[in-house]
Amino acid sequence: MSVPLLKIGAVLSTMAMVTNWMSQTLPSLVGLNGTTISRGGTSERIALYPSPEEGWQIYSSAQDADGKCICTVVAPAQNMCNRDPRSRQLRQLMEKVQNITQSMEVLDLRTYRDLQYVRDTENLMKTVDGKLKTASENPRSLNPKSFQELKDKVTQLLPLLPVLEQYKTDARMILRLREEVRNLSLVLMAIQEEMGAYDYEELRQRVLLLETRLHSCMQKLGCGKLTGVSNPITIRASGSRFGSWMTDTMIPSSDNRVWSMDGYFKGRRVLEYRTMNDFMKGQNFVQHLLPHPWAGTGHVVYNGSLYYNKYQSNIIIKYHFRSRSVLVQRSLSGAGYNNTFPYSWGGSSDIDLMADENGLWAVYTTIPNAGNIVISRLEPQSLEVLQTWDTGFPKRSAGESFMICGTLYVTNSHLAGAKIYFAYYTNTSTYEYTDIPFHNQYSHISMMDYNPRERVLYTWNNGHQVLYNVTLFQVIKTSED
Repeated sequence: MSVPLLKIGAVLSTMAMVTNWMSQTLPSLVGLNGTTISRGGTSERIALYPSPEEGWQIYSSAQDADGKCICTVVAPAQNMCNRDPRSRQLRQLMEKVQNITQSMEVLDLRTYRDLQYVRDTENLMKTVDGKLKTASENPRSLNPKSFQELKDKVTQLLPLLPVLEQYKTDARMILRLREEVRNLSLVLMAIQEEMGAYDYEELRQRVLLLETRLHSCMQKLGCGKLTGVSNPITIRASGSRFGSWMTDTMIPSSDNRVWSMDGYFKGRRVLEYRTMNDFMKGQNFVQHLLPHPWAGTGHVVYNGSLYYNKYQSNIIIKYHFRSRSVLVQRSLSGAGYNNTFPYSWGGSSDIDLMADENGLWAVYTTIPNAGNIVISRLEPQSLEVLQTWDTGFPKRSAGESFMICGTLYVTNSHLAGAKIYFAYYTNTSTYEYTDIPFHNQYSHISMMDYNPRERVLYTWNNGHQVLYNVTLFQVIKTSED
């Protein structure tokens, strides 16, 4: 049932996961009821965009007694208990059982074959036995011819000797198998005693249920107010001092491609990498040659299409990657271009396109707005302006900007010592000055964009491609289970 609105500090520490990034021990899985289920104590190699069938998933969070939602949970989507020592023991036991089963199958086939051979020689053995009895009762009947016949029959029985030897070997194998089965029984009894009242399958089902509840909680924590930015995570060093890189910002999306656009002046070449790991290694990429050159670094990929500012114009172009064609282009009325109203670093950064949880946006300025930042929400198909806000903040005083949940956040510089200094809320048409520091590691940011699907900031910093995690605060409704 529903309960009154609670103020819950929802700390969405959305951890960007890239192979070799995490050297610290992964935390335990903290349940909503305060219990802790251990997930192992070793470092993991984690892919950035794991699917539900592989890798690790990030969920936030649980409630404490005060109603604060503050934890970060790292939980594998499957094989949840595969690092439990008992799980390893069970796997080893299963391997032993499989080996025993295979040995018994071989033994059965061999025994069946030898038994057929013994049955085939039964008549021969009866004949030899009869002749031996006759010779014993009447020695004179054993003439040279009869003796040779008996000798030939005995020769035919000689192949039975290795069969009998094999029987002896198989008998010893049966003793070994019996001993192994006895040992397996003892180990299974010990595991059963160790597990006590906890049924292993029941424990696994509890973990699955807990993950479902955590995931449900995560869905409620979709948006919030930015309260912090993590330390930088350098993905790669490539390209020139200026550029942009990105993944698809559409929610939801299973597209793991990465795009890189080097430079800010008359560029046309876009590199498309299959995955983040491929981008890190500089491999498995294809090239797109845009029909029109770009200006600036304020590009964005949204639902499989690249949106960018056409060089020496205020025209926005929508380029579709799979069809390699321009779907639509439209002038952003009154928008300055060609370094008329850039960010503080210049670089033809007059028009900055971006996306967040609410859709597609353009950040720019016009002469009637006296060089102050203007925000326009765009219709993705037609590029029509749906609504516009005048923030009152001078664009030349801004280092970079990005949208999160309908709020524009502006940095006060692109150089070392920069911080997030200004926030404009489109839902209320209000603003405030902020003081959110972040580490500008390479001292010259020429691109900074938020990806709502991954909840991270993408930056191009002096020839380095860098990610930042974000922390959001919000008010949500909760319900009792």
